Amino acid sequence: MTIGMDGKRAVANNTGLGNYSRYAVNILSAAYPSSRFLLYAPEKRDNERLESLLARENVELCVPDLSLGIAPRRSLWRTFELPIDLRRDNVDIYHGLSNELPLTIKDVCPAVVTIHDLIYRRFPADYGAIDRRIYDFKYRRSARIATRVIAISERTRDDLVELHGIDPAKIDVIYQGVDPIFSIKPDTSARQRVRGDYRLPDKYVICVGTVSPRKNQMLAVEALDKMPAGISLVIVGRAKGEYADKVLRRATALGLGERVRVLSDVPMADLPALYACAAASVYPSRYEGFGLPVVESLSCGTPVAACTGSCLEEAGGRGAVYVDPDDAGALAEALERMADDTVFHDTLAGRGARHIRRFSAENFARETMATYRKAIIDFAL
Repeated sequence: MTIGMDGKRAVANNTGLGNYSRYAVNILSAAYPSSRFLLYAPEKRDNERLESLLARENVELCVPDLSLGIAPRRSLWRTFELPIDLRRDNVDIYHGLSNELPLTIKDVCPAVVTIHDLIYRRFPADYGAIDRRIYDFKYRRSARIATRVIAISERTRDDLVELHGIDPAKIDVIYQGVDPIFSIKPDTSARQRVRGDYRLPDKYVICVGTVSPRKNQMLAVEALDKMPAGISLVIVGRAKGEYADKVLRRATALGLGERVRVLSDVPMADLPALYACAAASVYPSRYEGFGLPVVESLSCGTPVAACTGSCLEEAGGRGAVYVDPDDAGALAEALERMADDTVFHDTLAGRGARHIRRFSAENFARETMATYRKAIIDFAL
């Protein structure tokens, strides 16, 4: 089988959508070595996270020769002209890995689109009006013209049905697994190195994610104020903008300046040890399509306190404690108990280890290939 894939995010993005794209290419190309995987991207950029994948014999990056190398032309190619390349390359199926498909693909080949979330509809204030209109058109249109749709969680599937009117019969829920680096427990030397490199506190709670209103890191700061002085908060993620400044000002006002650390631009290779060294993990987001940091933390043996209201219960199962996204007291109580009660901590960690088995690479590969085969059959009918 020759499988075309949207490679834009895999090439240019090192956060959520880029990580998902590279994960999909990595797992599928390894599981199905006799299939050919063509990544279509409007431009080539150096990305060391992608280099090992492109070194595989069955993975190839396909970049068009655009005489006008300006951004509008690149966008037009991805939206309208890409199907010409898919037909030329005899692609059997095309997978839009990041919420969208070329608008002219419907009669070219079977098409699958992964929809990650509809957060722009649930939290419109976090997005500009023009961006919301663009996402609404692209995502809704892509889900409707797709032969089949992959939703990364039941929450996203339900949102697609409710907000975009997508037939639930054409949606497959396929959970993303975590990067393979999280399946290897960091040894003592790795932990000691990370502790030294980042000057980590003796006992800390880790919070991974870009600092933004929806991610709700303010709740973690408010909870820290109710916890013993020996516990610190380490936020790992980009912390720029008005909300990030507000969170840090609040920490200072509460006298927590020395107990709140922000680590930006952390290499993914260091994340497993950062999770493993933490006494607990907190993911206070108000709304997510899935909540991958929850699964990452559980993979490293660190239990999680997360918030209700979206899909985080799917991600964490019984390996996490769930609180209202406005209840700092309940969050503080949960985190303090994880940090100080060894039996409780280890019980949650064990439950989490059992829960995350459903997010295996094997399941992802098998279920995604099953969706491809269903799409090919559906397209032929």
